[in-house]
Amino acid sequence: MTEHVTKSMRRKRERRENAHLRVRSRVRGTAERPRLAVYKSLKYIYAQVIDDHEGRTLVAATSADPEIKGRLTRSAATAEAAKLVGEVVAERAKAKGIDKVVFDRGGYIYHGNVKAVAEAARDKGLQF
Repeated sequence: MTEHVTKSMRRKRERRENAHLRVRSRVRGTAERPRLAVYKSLKYIYAQVIDDHEGRTLVAATSADPEIKGRLTRSAATAEAAKLVGEVVAERAKAKGIDKVVFDRGGYIYHGNVKAVAEAARDKGLQF
């Protein structure tokens, strides 16, 4: 099945991927300070805490989780969903003893849903 991708869509994706590579060249997650990575699709918002040294995900949350999806009044790709994802990932990280993280915006502009995830995680006690 062929995917319908226009030139402008391809350029936008390439721009974000290049921006993400620039961010990742500076941001590394360690055992003491893992990386809080955010990804947005058109349907959902994902956040995970990653130890890059070990190469494994320590904690994850997504707006597709039944626990989060049940609390939403609208779509799973809104700022409301992003805030819930940030809160849940912070609670799960705190439960595993993770207090400090480095934030990886995934090449997205720090605005809207990405900002909502970050602020909600900060409000729940994660430091970055």
